[in-house]
Amino acid sequence: MTLNFRLEPHAVRTVDCADKAAVLSEMAALLAYSYGHCEADVLDGLNEREMLGSTGFGRGVALPHARLAGVEAPVAALLRLSSPVEFEAADALPVNLVVGLLSSPTAGAAHLHALAAISRIVRDDARRTQMIEAADEETLVALLTNAPERAVA
Repeated sequence: MTLNFRLEPHAVRTVDCADKAAVLSEMAALLAYSYGHCEADVLDGLNEREMLGSTGFGRGVALPHARLAGVEAPVAALLRLSSPVEFEAADALPVNLVVGLLSSPTAGAAHLHALAAISRIVRDDARRTQMIEAADEETLVALLTNAPERAVA
């Protein structure tokens, strides 16, 4: 299967965060470390997007994303939260899975396609439950990247 975003195995972590701001900070640090970007720039981008409206997708998932100079192709990171965090999601449920995405400012359709692919994968109730209950980060990577072709097309 071909994904339209890159997810490095070391860009997946299980963490404990107190609130939404801590989640965004942790995501910025993970994306910056994993893909060689400036953490402050990533955090600024995530916060700017969040000010437009919550990226709380619903069903316990958030998809914070930003467009950032220096990003060649969409890249992702995944945080599984030890305890759910309020994220102002549309369904008012706290989140425990956070998939972050960075794309180029000129990515246009590629950015939207990557967001759509991720949202289709995490909308699957069984897969999402498996991700929440996964024993380790390797399993999380496999669950996000080994989705059926129809989920990422």
